Amino acid sequence: MDPVTDPSPDVGGMIAAMVPHLRELRRRAMISALAIVVGSIVAFLFHAAMIRFLTGPYCALPHHYRLLQGRCTLIVTGVLDAFRVTLKISLYAGVVLSSPVWLYQVWRFITPALHRHERRYATFFVTSSLLLFGAGGTFAYLTLTRGLRFLLGFATGGVAPLLSFDSYLSFVVALVLVFGASFEFPLLVVMLNVTGVLSAARLKRWSRAIIFGIGVFAAGATPSQDPFTMLALVIPLCLLYGAALAFAIVHDRRKAGRIEAALAALADDELSRLDRDTPTRL
Repeated sequence: MDPVTDPSPDVGGMIAAMVPHLRELRRRAMISALAIVVGSIVAFLFHAAMIRFLTGPYCALPHHYRLLQGRCTLIVTGVLDAFRVTLKISLYAGVVLSSPVWLYQVWRFITPALHRHERRYATFFVTSSLLLFGAGGTFAYLTLTRGLRFLLGFATGGVAPLLSFDSYLSFVVALVLVFGASFEFPLLVVMLNVTGVLSAARLKRWSRAIIFGIGVFAAGATPSQDPFTMLALVIPLCLLYGAALAFAIVHDRRKAGRIEAALAALADDELSRLDRDTPTRL
């Protein structure tokens, strides 16, 4: 085979170039996994305190919302259920505790491929993403008691709630994830505006549809689907969207001002950058 047309040298070169990156990825993945294991072990040592924290919203309900009145008890129905649920809580907490380590590993893996200004933008978005997710999770925890009050209030007329800890934990985790992920929406709007995909003018035109979509999303995404929890998600999202829209308006005005200043600085017989980059047609 002609060595000029043989694609194997190019394929071999690509594989050889990928090997160091794959080794780096494996090393950082192992460090992240080890950090999660260590964090889970530490969390397991304090699992009793974490259980009290998680059951706090349930224990804050009046006594008549529980079958065992006067006691805040969540049951397990299997011999291994208590141990399994404890391991699950420890794993969730281990991921959170080790997040500085594995996020740093992810950051160190992707930053060599980014330019300086891209690293600055990435740092802003990663930091904002963590803060927004934490704010959403905290807000979900604070609204949990009212959501439980609404849902368990339907247990009347011979029906009494006796919750299993596994189902309760799944409900809390789902609620926290929904709120945390939803609070990332304004950051997505800002990102699309900064990259030039969505302008502030277009966001203004779409505002009513976006707010309506937020309401529909909250009605279907919240695990409890009670009115209070839905409003607790809709109102912050609308406020955060308003902040993102204000950012887009300011950003677009500054961008337009920089373009006008650059054009005003050009001489009458000087080509603009756009003119130089545009091919001349005969």
